[in-house]
This record gives sequence, structure tokens and C-alpha cells, in this order.
Amino acid sequence: MGEFFSTFSIRALWTPELFIILLGLIVLYYLLIEKWSVHFINSKPVPMKQKVYFGLALTALYLGWGSPLYVAGHMILSLHMAQMLFAYFVAVPLFIASMPKWFLQTVMHRWKKRSPVSYKIIMSPIVGLITFNALFSFYHFPFVFDTLMLSPGWHSVYEIALFAGAWLMWWHMIAPLPDKDQLPELRRIAYIFGNSVLITPACALIIFAGEPLYATYTDSAFWANVMAYCLPAGATVPAGMFNWSDGFQYLDTLNDQQLAGVTMKIVQEITYGVMMGVIFKQWLTKEKTQDGELTISDLPTANLNQLKGQ
Repeated sequence: MGEFFSTFSIRALWTPELFIILLGLIVLYYLLIEKWSVHFINSKPVPMKQKVYFGLALTALYLGWGSPLYVAGHMILSLHMAQMLFAYFVAVPLFIASMPKWFLQTVMHRWKKRSPVSYKIIMSPIVGLITFNALFSFYHFPFVFDTLMLSPGWHSVYEIALFAGAWLMWWHMIAPLPDKDQLPELRRIAYIFGNSVLITPACALIIFAGEPLYATYTDSAFWANVMAYCLPAGATVPAGMFNWSDGFQYLDTLNDQQLAGVTMKIVQEITYGVMMGVIFKQWLTKEKTQDGELTISDLPTANLNQLKGQ
């Protein structure tokens, strides 16, 4: 373990540039909910739980895109898969849940008003269903995976694309603005099931392959090139760290690959299952409030009418 922290630079291990960006997001979030909220219709104080969600989202994103886990993920595939889970299955839904509804309503209404065609296309549930799952599956093709691992710049671009795709996917699951543009409860459940089906082939490829798929984890020379940018200038990666066993590499390469696929599928099923439970609860609450009272689906209508009057 000591060799791991002594070999790689502080920048490689802790990704200070990402840390600075996340600090900037904290400042923007504070300004939004404390200073700029007066400029939004129907704005009100943000509950503490949403602030906690935002903090947890930032932490999950840092674990997915930075921290020592990022470097370790270039050495152990199951840890790389853990990064993806933190970034796209933990951080994204927490970010959406942390956003004030009055902010989201204003942004979405103005987008829809100024560019209805782009809004209709991008915010289509079909686009949300396909985009992330297609990007995720394509990413795990061996040629694509290894090529991106050799190019930190393109790898970062692809991560951002995956993040955007995950945002679209989770938007329709969470339905943070329960208006007519959001899927009703039964369709949201079907939407979650569809996502579960579409991600399965990529997981199956990783789990049931008869041999290790990725040169990043099987070819020492290729791996050394992948790791080179993580080291201080002029340094070389110790050959002994390939297939590292000093408290880190606990499985052989094939078993590590299988564990990565199983982990992704299990965690994905758990998160989707939790989301289904939340939707059922919302559905029951909605049914109970329809005995002559204002329903959940009625609430955004008044807000949108006020927005249109601006």
C-alpha cells in the first residue's frame, strides 16, 4: 500500500483540479439558494436534506472522477467499475434531488420557451433511455476502452458525455418536476425496467467472457503506457505494480473482470429497485390526496402559468 502512495504524484492521487472545480460548485450552489433565489418565482428556503444531498453528490463525484480510487481503477477493473457507480449511479441522482424545484422549473420553462424543438428532442424519455446505456455499452468494447485509457483527454470527454447521459436517464426516473412533460408513475416503472434490460448486455459481456478483455489489465507494456501520465514527469512505473498483489490485487485478472461486471449489475439493480419503491410510495400518496384535495400533478400547473406570465 505504501508503494502505491509513494509512486504516484499528489496531482495523480488527489486530483486537485477536480477538487477546485467542486469547491466552485459549492460556491455557486450557496449563491443560488441564499443570494440569487429572490430572482426566481415561488422560491423558498432549501431544506437541509437537499443541502446534504448536494454534499453527498460532490463526494460521490470526487470518488468517481478523482481521489486515489481513480488511479487504482487503472490497475484493477473492479475498482474502475466502482468509480463508474459513484459517478453515474450515486452522484447524478443526488445532484438532481439536491436542486431546488423553483430553479429547475425556471430553467426548463425558459429552455422550452426559447427552443421547443431541442427541448422536445433532448428531453424525450426515449433519448434518456438510450443515450446512457449506449454510451456505457460502447465504452466497454475492448478496443474503445483501451483506446480511451491511452488518451486522458478523450477519456475525460467521454466521462462528461456519460455524466450528461446519466443525468437524462435519471431525470425521467426521479421526475423532479411532476408536470405533464414527466412520465406518470406506471410508465416510470416501465422506463426503469427498460434501463435495466439495456444495460444487461454490457454487464454480461464482462461477466461471461472466457478470458480477460482489456489490454489495460493484461498487457504490461500497454498498462505502463496507460499509467505513464499518472506519474511525475520523467518517472517510470515500477514493473512490479502490474498485477499488483500487495494488499490491492486480491483476484486474478479474469476474476477481477467478472467481479466488476457482477458489481455493476447488482448495484444497478439495487438502485433501480429503490427508485421503484420511491415511485410506488409517490403513487400511493398521490392517490390518497385525490379525494377533493389538490393533487401532486396539479401543483406545477399553477407555477408554470405564473412563469408564462413573465
